[in-house]
Amino acid sequence: MTGTATTAGITAELHEARRLDWDGCLNVRDLGGLPTRDGRRTRTGAIVRADNLDRLTAEGQNAMLAHGVRTVIDLRDQTEYRPLLPTPDTVDLVRIPLDALAGPDWWARFGALDGTPLSFRPYLDHCRDAVARLVSAVAHARDGGVVVHCGAGRDRTGLAALVLLALADVEPAAIAEDYLLSAPNLRPLWTLLDLPDEEAGIARTLADAGTTADGALHQVLAEFDAAQWLPAADVAALRHRFLEGN
Repeated sequence: MTGTATTAGITAELHEARRLDWDGCLNVRDLGGLPTRDGRRTRTGAIVRADNLDRLTAEGQNAMLAHGVRTVIDLRDQTEYRPLLPTPDTVDLVRIPLDALAGPDWWARFGALDGTPLSFRPYLDHCRDAVARLVSAVAHARDGGVVVHCGAGRDRTGLAALVLLALADVEPAAIAEDYLLSAPNLRPLWTLLDLPDEEAGIARTLADAGTTADGALHQVLAEFDAAQWLPAADVAALRHRFLEGN
């Protein structure tokens, strides 16, 4: 991208300003500063998306705390947990295992779409209790910032970010742009783990469905109706936390 404004009102400078350097992690960014359809912006420091916080060094954890984070929401399954650095009493840890909560029937029907945004609409349609738990946890977290993370910070965290940003009425193009930032961030991870880059396989799955990641995201957002079935009080509390001018 260039430094000029895009149709979503986002510049390269804004993307760079949102990127957070937490030592030990590769894919961390603040969800603040994004434009909404009513002309407002999301609040900086309110919600952060991240990859595996288990990899944080002491320096990285200090950076997280300095950013104002007081609640960590871990979207991974129990089998993925690793010992964390000692967490201060000022930080709450909430576990919402999105994959496990989907259940075996969901995985049998839609598991082939995992790793792509094609899985997002089936998750929103069939895993509403899990989505509601996520929204409630963010909306009613203690004062301070909230960080939402999984393993790579792309798929489960990508779904979470899409839900939270859509409920704040962020411009769809801005939501899609935010999702697409993860792919280049994660290239060093595949090298570190001696694994092939997943993007080629993801692109093939999307191509087989006749779309792209950007196209799939816009389709999900065009049909997004979670605000209609989530508790109204939770949606209002989330918007109060997340939007400037509240």
